[in-house]
Amino acid sequence: MSSRRPPSLSRGLRWLAALLLVAGLAWLQRPGADVPATPPAAGDVRPSAPAHEGPALPDFLPPEAGPVVERILRGGPFPYRQDGAVFGNREGRLPPRPRGHYREYTVPTPGLSHRGARRIVTGGDPPTEWYYTADHYETFRPFRVTATETHR
Repeated sequence: MSSRRPPSLSRGLRWLAALLLVAGLAWLQRPGADVPATPPAAGDVRPSAPAHEGPALPDFLPPEAGPVVERILRGGPFPYRQDGAVFGNREGRLPPRPRGHYREYTVPTPGLSHRGARRIVTGGDPPTEWYYTADHYETFRPFRVTATETHR
């Protein structure tokens, strides 16, 4: 009696193993996969990187915003193709400016498989205005970026 599996079963197991491997690698590459889930204590103004390298940010920004601000200051690269696109301000919730003045960037939300609702919108090139929205442009909070070192 032979202990060999039928060729179709063996081939099916190889395909299943390959599919699981690809799915696992895709899961590890998702945006925000390496971001800790612990928010800062209330009232903290934290550097998003060591103080000599990155900007100091207000405590209302989620921790995932720090790397986004640093990429904006460096000019990229950005993980989403929409990052850096013109924000039209069609609802008029930001001060009126000429078309092309505002740009939008995704702030990843841990646990989501899509871009989510959080964005940073900047004004100017280089940016002189900074806004954060956690609810997909319904409300905005202005903030300042004080970089201790220029990244451009």
